[in-house]
Amino acid sequence: MLQPCLKKNDKLASRLIIIFSLIVFIAVVVLGRIKLDLDLGFNVHVFASINAYINGSVALLLVAALWAVKSKRFALHRNLMMAALLLSVVFLFSYIAHHLLAGETSFGGTGTIKTIYYFILFTHIPLAGLILPFILFTAYRALISEWGAHKKLAKITWPIWFYVAVTGVLVYWLISPYYQ
Repeated sequence: MLQPCLKKNDKLASRLIIIFSLIVFIAVVVLGRIKLDLDLGFNVHVFASINAYINGSVALLLVAALWAVKSKRFALHRNLMMAALLLSVVFLFSYIAHHLLAGETSFGGTGTIKTIYYFILFTHIPLAGLILPFILFTAYRALISEWGAHKKLAKITWPIWFYVAVTGVLVYWLISPYYQ
């Protein structure tokens, strides 16, 4: 197993994780309701495409990290998970930029595809909003080398994070034909 990267301080870590998670949640909700009317000289939906690529990359990194840990390649697992975390931060900025610049897009499909789209969307959104503190607590347990707690949390966090990443790509594929 790997050596701890952080000194254990559960009280401080809990506060920081909760504060950071709340700030991100509030920022996404508030900024998602604002649309800036700016002509940047390019199609602002490029951010949505970037988001889909980032989500797809995060999903691939999560699968690779799962393989690495199952293969007892712990340093590789850590590096892959850190890459997934960093890409998720980039995603957050790109997501906010897209919603600030493009606003909301209505889904134009009908019938079964509309039902599928809204099912995916209505599971994706709350899970995406709830997963951040779980990701951070799971990472914290790894960074202080509490492997039992890390593994227990990861069994909950990993599948939800993976689902959010994959459904993020699916939402993009389904909504992108309706971008204007």
